[in-house]
Amino acid sequence: MQSFLPFSGLRILDVSQGIAGPYCTQMLWQQGAEVIKVEPPGGDWGRHVGVMEGGQSALSISYNAGKRSLCLDARTEQGRAVLRRLAGSADVIVQNFRPGVADRLGIGYEALSALRPDLIYVSISGYGEDGPYAQAPGSDSVMQADSGLMFANQDEEGRPRRMGMLMADIATALYAAQQTSAALYRRAITNAGAHVRLSLLEACAVLQRQDILAFHRQGGREAGAVSAPNAVFDTADGRISVLALNNDQFARLCKALGRNEWLEDARFAGNAVRMQHKEYLHGEIARLLRTADTETWQARFKAHDVLHAPVRDYTQLADHPQAKHLGLLQTVIQPEWGGVPIAAFQGAGMRPLQGAPALGAHSREILQEAGLAANEIDRLMDAGVVRQAFSHQEA
Repeated sequence: MQSFLPFSGLRILDVSQGIAGPYCTQMLWQQGAEVIKVEPPGGDWGRHVGVMEGGQSALSISYNAGKRSLCLDARTEQGRAVLRRLAGSADVIVQNFRPGVADRLGIGYEALSALRPDLIYVSISGYGEDGPYAQAPGSDSVMQADSGLMFANQDEEGRPRRMGMLMADIATALYAAQQTSAALYRRAITNAGAHVRLSLLEACAVLQRQDILAFHRQGGREAGAVSAPNAVFDTADGRISVLALNNDQFARLCKALGRNEWLEDARFAGNAVRMQHKEYLHGEIARLLRTADTETWQARFKAHDVLHAPVRDYTQLADHPQAKHLGLLQTVIQPEWGGVPIAAFQGAGMRPLQGAPALGAHSREILQEAGLAANEIDRLMDAGVVRQAFSHQEA
């Protein structure tokens, strides 16, 4: 029997694209909400980037799993009328248009909240709703550069690097889901709606609050780790991350490596002096770790409670004993992909993931639920305002 889902009965109209908005609503879907995803005739742009198969990308599947899709051309007056009708019955609306676009479509906050005062309306933008950058485009790569994320990820020589995942978008999605949940909690108590506003720039800055504070205190930023030893080292057959954050942890590492004499060495008496002699210390550890395989070092480090982990790829993550124990990677059946692994939280208040919808897979049923007559839906489809694809069940 499925456990209680906290957002059961909640209806979300998701008119966002990409990651920040879609992932926000996907998280709320997993907690019980119904999510109607409205896409233009060409589909959410996220369907068409990265690894693709059968009109779906890995990006699109990951952040739209479980939703229902309506394909609607909101460039037409008929399409905008349908969109406004759907918006009138939604508890939550999530959009990530550039500032002003939602108002022009007739689904801006002011217009809709006047009709439904308890509406939770979420606006996600690149730089905020006003100001000198309000209309600037804000992709993940742009924001990693503009917000300091690339600066935070500089290499040992101080060269800025893009993070190898869509961190700016993902962080914004997480903050958006949290703020939406807080607004829903407030509504449950006061029956008041809210306009939740956040931008990728804000989310990226908040994500880096510790680094920003340390930078302003020091007047700069040092590349690399803040403790020694702290690095990724080669073993005889792989790589392993090893570190010590304080003297007790360093002592355990010395014992695991058979280097008790380091405990009496003045160069290693505390983290500050260990940092001064980091190159020598790392060189010695590197020489030792190359003498045995990763499994041997894991066993030894585990026995001495040393902070460590092998560097895993995603195949090795799937084989991780704890990942298997947690059921971390759910197998989801996705048409034209087959069974695919998607990482997701499980447990009380979370439902298992489902496949992501084809573009317009649920158009007709969504409009029927909204009260449109069959002949009215047919006319919209004949005019190309609405498009219907096969649902998963029909495919």
